[in-house]
Amino acid sequence: MASQPHTTLADIAAAVQPELERFVADRRALVEPVGPAFVAATAGLERFVLRAGKRIRPAFAWAGWLAGGGDPGPGPARRACASLEFVQACALIHDDIIDASLTRRGYPTTHREFAVLHETRGWAGSPDRFGEAAGILLGDLALAWADDMYRDAGLPPEAYARAAGAWAAMRTEVLGGQYLDILGEVSGDESPDAAERVVRFKTAGYTVERPLHVGAALAGADPHTIESLRAIGVDVGIAFQLRDDLLGAFGDPEVTGKPSGDDLRSGKRTPLLALALAAGGPPAQRLRGLIGTDLGDDGVAAARQALRETGAVAAVEQRIAELTARATAAVAVAPIPEPARGVLAGLAEVLADRRA
Repeated sequence: MASQPHTTLADIAAAVQPELERFVADRRALVEPVGPAFVAATAGLERFVLRAGKRIRPAFAWAGWLAGGGDPGPGPARRACASLEFVQACALIHDDIIDASLTRRGYPTTHREFAVLHETRGWAGSPDRFGEAAGILLGDLALAWADDMYRDAGLPPEAYARAAGAWAAMRTEVLGGQYLDILGEVSGDESPDAAERVVRFKTAGYTVERPLHVGAALAGADPHTIESLRAIGVDVGIAFQLRDDLLGAFGDPEVTGKPSGDDLRSGKRTPLLALALAAGGPPAQRLRGLIGTDLGDDGVAAARQALRETGAVAAVEQRIAELTARATAAVAVAPIPEPARGVLAGLAEVLADRRA
């Protein structure tokens, strides 16, 4: 009897978890000879990766695998898809350092954990500098482990050859998108086009488009199927990040695991803020005077009100709806088998409507 595919984000995440646990257990044989200090340090990376997460990137890689006609049962493909969680870990750990974020998923960020360790032990030098340095190294290790887990999953050489370009593009694009993000901050480029370009490469590519591409290529999908999946992935990925931007400004910290209004305090030029500032007028002027400052609760409330008055919130909600509708329509006619069609449609809907 053929295995039934995992069909929801929750059950894909549940299937990915033991793959990640087995991998980090295997890595300890490489870590332990370096010494107890490195064992303790890498335990921080293990905790970061193994904490319950949505596992979005492995889920879309799995959807791509199914779309390409891959075996729905447990095996090497599932391990290869799970490896994308380490790409995510690298991106988040480094992003938190760049943004000076203090919390992630309701826990102290990795660099903050190491800064606190420095303070507790009374070591020489700056706790913050030590925390950042340790975070950079663990983020680098996460990317190295992503490659290790992916390459050692056990798929045939021809499968890896088919997916080589997608895997390489994914890693390059996410770093390129991150660079565009920090460049936009220092250059003062506030245009909505620039903000969406960051979203396209920093988030949409490695979150949805390229995982779909990798999974489908591993399974041997034809070029037309891969092209269809990538187009769907771009739309879903941009919608995902736009929803994230709304949550960053309006989300409940008890649900999101991030401080309320964090993006407003940082003044990060998300598409939401870029649209609001481009709208001009008194609400945009009030918003400009508020963002990027140490806002208290009243300041966050005032910034949120100004955002709404500019029309940016409504515009972003409409854009999410349009992207999701287009992706859903494309999934319905994509040249993929029915199990994959249902999985992909369900993932797109969950991402567009999520609250965390």
